[in-house]
Amino acid sequence: MLKVANSVISASRITGVLPVVNGGTGVTTSTGTGNTVLSASPTLSGDVNFSTGNLVIGTSGKGIDFSITSHPAGMTSELLADYEEGSWTPTDDSGAGLSFTVYNASYTKVGRLVEIEAAIYFPATASVVGVKIAGLPFVSAPGDDNTGGLSISATNVGGNYYALISRNSSYFTINTNLDVSVTNVTYSSKVLKFFGFYHTA
Repeated sequence: MLKVANSVISASRITGVLPVVNGGTGVTTSTGTGNTVLSASPTLSGDVNFSTGNLVIGTSGKGIDFSITSHPAGMTSELLADYEEGSWTPTDDSGAGLSFTVYNASYTKVGRLVEIEAAIYFPATASVVGVKIAGLPFVSAPGDDNTGGLSISATNVGGNYYALISRNSSYFTINTNLDVSVTNVTYSSKVLKFFGFYHTA
């Protein structure tokens, strides 16, 4: 067995199969590229630490499998297969042709759960019959009626409103606290801020 103290051997100079301690099945390294490639379905024991770089998932739909953990009878998946964050563009879908200003609109997606937030400034002539904001970063889940909701965390438009996202849609409507769609509301020169969650497919 080769033992090296206080030295680093480039992976590009190693070929063949390296043993893995604690009962592992071995690691096959590539030749000349400096990349280390795991052999088919390797079994590793103990913690895996990366001094630099990321753990990159190479196949869509694959991720981190938590099926070893206990779960209730209704569990349908324990695979964390997606994470991303970014921005989205709210648009008017009420038919009023509004061209409002978006201060910020961001999202974070963890698995099927999507968190969104935004702040919208309505123009001075804004008068909307049926408030509908489109452009959600992901279409909501098709099987869940009223799949998500957004709280209007800060607004100077008056009234107690919340936003409702229906199933299989890329927009939300603004409703009153009595679950009635807001109509004939004038948002002239007002700012609407909202935050919430919904499920995607």
